Amino acid sequence: MSTAQPPHPAASADPATAADRAADRPVDLAGIGVGPFNLSLAALAHGVPALRTAFYEQRPAFHWHPGLLIDGATVQVPFLADLVTLADPGSPWTFLQYLKAHERLFPFYVAERFHIERAEYDAYCRWVSEQLPGLHFDHRVDAVRWDHEYELFEIDFARPGPAADAPASDPAAADAATDEEGRALGRVYARNLVLGVGTEPYVPEPLRPLADAPNVPVLHSSDYLEHRERLLVTGHVTVIGSGQSGAEVFLDLLRNRPLGAEGLHWMARTPAFAPMEYGKLGLEQFSPDYTRYFHTLPEPVRDQLLPRQWQLYKGIAHETLDAIHHELYRRALHSDGWPGAVLTPGVTVRTAGRIAAAQLELHLVHTEQGTRARHTTEAVVLATGYRERRVDTLLAALDPYIRRDASERPRVDADHRLVLDPMIKGSVYVQNAERHTHGVGTPDLGLAAWRSAVILNSLLTDPAYRLPSRTAFTAFGLQPSGRCGTVIGNPHLPDQRSPLTPTRT
Repeated sequence: MSTAQPPHPAASADPATAADRAADRPVDLAGIGVGPFNLSLAALAHGVPALRTAFYEQRPAFHWHPGLLIDGATVQVPFLADLVTLADPGSPWTFLQYLKAHERLFPFYVAERFHIERAEYDAYCRWVSEQLPGLHFDHRVDAVRWDHEYELFEIDFARPGPAADAPASDPAAADAATDEEGRALGRVYARNLVLGVGTEPYVPEPLRPLADAPNVPVLHSSDYLEHRERLLVTGHVTVIGSGQSGAEVFLDLLRNRPLGAEGLHWMARTPAFAPMEYGKLGLEQFSPDYTRYFHTLPEPVRDQLLPRQWQLYKGIAHETLDAIHHELYRRALHSDGWPGAVLTPGVTVRTAGRIAAAQLELHLVHTEQGTRARHTTEAVVLATGYRERRVDTLLAALDPYIRRDASERPRVDADHRLVLDPMIKGSVYVQNAERHTHGVGTPDLGLAAWRSAVILNSLLTDPAYRLPSRTAFTAFGLQPSGRCGTVIGNPHLPDQRSPLTPTRT
């Protein structure tokens, strides 16, 4: 790598300024976005003194799906799937350390709770984000470029207030200036990047005009709590979506609307309101072993496999389904009749529109029957999931260097790094943007710490975190997957190898 230093813009002519010092000393890893995954990476990086990191987030503070922190709703992974434990259980940033700091360790022990509430997970992450150094909230990254001469990434950002407000040690103070709107503009230099910009709510095309129109009660479930009180008194509400979020919204509305006058309809495209796969061997598909195996499969095989695995991550928790059925049965018992709640799977919304000042009409088609119908309601909650947030504009300057697959998606290597033209000497890592290459575990919180450790280890000559060579009882495939292959046979007998398994190298 060149030893030349990055250029100094005119705004930082004085070499003694904090901006120049930050530019002359680039960070080893800059993170864009601070959600759970990049927060996990920042927490584990804190335990590696050799790495200098900085993470930037446009929101003013950490928040994790605030619109879905429904009272009593739990995270679908055990509390051990916190930001760091599965890579470093001795870290100061574990969930148990959070409980200890808040004097709730013994109550948690007595409660014997393996799955914590979403609100508590959000509070834990905010506790970490408020204490962990190197996180810069209210910093909107606008552009990323590669400087070929100095072999560094240039990251431009904007933030409120004058640059002088930043401490001299803040690398975000590099090259600070102010635009016409009074926002401080800055630039930071980095040897490597990691994108953790997360996902954004997905609204199906037929419902997008209504969702985008002002004062129309069609909203995504990500905004549910903001509109909850109004929905509770609306005459009729329709929930669309067969996943956990749709189930939780429907259950919350069902529990809190009048007995015998529920006025609810829950519909979904899937053929049933199906439970999530939660068998222990099924859960091994959320292990590092399966992630490595999936990455070795040919691209067409991966593309065919993912849609068939929907029940691994789009199903509904058994406890939630049981609670819905129990509440429906209780209401049928006490209202001397069927409750005013309808559940209809297997339907798709073709078109939608307004038919009166306070009414919406959905045109439905039933997939299996091939029949059509009109459905009238007063409000719609779209629990239709999320899609990866596009970063085309952000990475526009790097686009010519990004290698893509047959479907024009970025290629991602085993270490969660974009495959780039060799002219780019730095690495660009991605978090929760590689499902097409790494499989169903990509958005799963249970793999956050492991993926963060993989990224950090790939940056270092000597790995900082010792990762297990095997994580599942299941042997996925007949060939070793990645760097941690599995020998088929009795591991207790020396030199025994299956004739179907090549010798590990």
